[in-house]
Amino acid sequence: MLLHGLGASADLNWFPSFSALGRQFRVLAIDQRGHGRGIRVGTRFGLEDCADDVVALADALGIERVIPVGYSMGGPVAQLVWRRHRDRVAGMVLCATSRDFRGAPRERAMFAALPGVAVALRLAPTPVRKGVMLRAFPNRHEDPPMRQWAFGELRRNDPASLAAAAAQLGRFTSRAWIGEVDVPTAVVVTARDTLVPPHRQLRLAESIPDATVHRVDADHAACVLAWRRFVPVLVEACLSVAQRSGVIQKGAPAV
Repeated sequence: MLLHGLGASADLNWFPSFSALGRQFRVLAIDQRGHGRGIRVGTRFGLEDCADDVVALADALGIERVIPVGYSMGGPVAQLVWRRHRDRVAGMVLCATSRDFRGAPRERAMFAALPGVAVALRLAPTPVRKGVMLRAFPNRHEDPPMRQWAFGELRRNDPASLAAAAAQLGRFTSRAWIGEVDVPTAVVVTARDTLVPPHRQLRLAESIPDATVHRVDADHAACVLAWRRFVPVLVEACLSVAQRSGVIQKGAPAV
């Protein structure tokens, strides 16, 4: 179950990975609340609700257990899926993510301001909110089709939800309970990450019993901008978790 990052959609975050993962696994990807075609919630965004959405989708499809694969913001969602629905999680893969997201004073100040931004955007008229997205991601007709598609995906996001989601990330921490994780876990570390520092990603791995570390020599947007390096490492991490959890036997394809 692929869980995208803040400001992305499932397709935008994961489109380079679908084919390679699909050769090994049954793959599902969800647009999280306020993102892409996800549920519209405005400022009422909650990471716990996103975690519950994962299990609701699994229920709707008759799936007993999943391996949540979380990228950036999707990492806390994956962690919360395990914490809230432990019997439904076979393992976890956590990519470019952390136990928390507000270490430096600059980060603390930014996250502290975001709830007010979210409320302001929520109260703004719909045309104003759409204008925020258009100014942030202007349309350029001379751009190639892929870039125009990406801008189209980004414009589906609700600015109020994005600000609320960022504020939720600022409040999130799993430090008190992440050491209790009892399912096979892999941490994919983006080793040149300037948004989520690699040392925080490694601390996440160190906090989870027997977690494996899989490094990608790339920045935070590796899933798209460095996909040739990222995708093989992602597949390796997913196979490691699936084999250790008994979902698949070593050397056998998943179904």
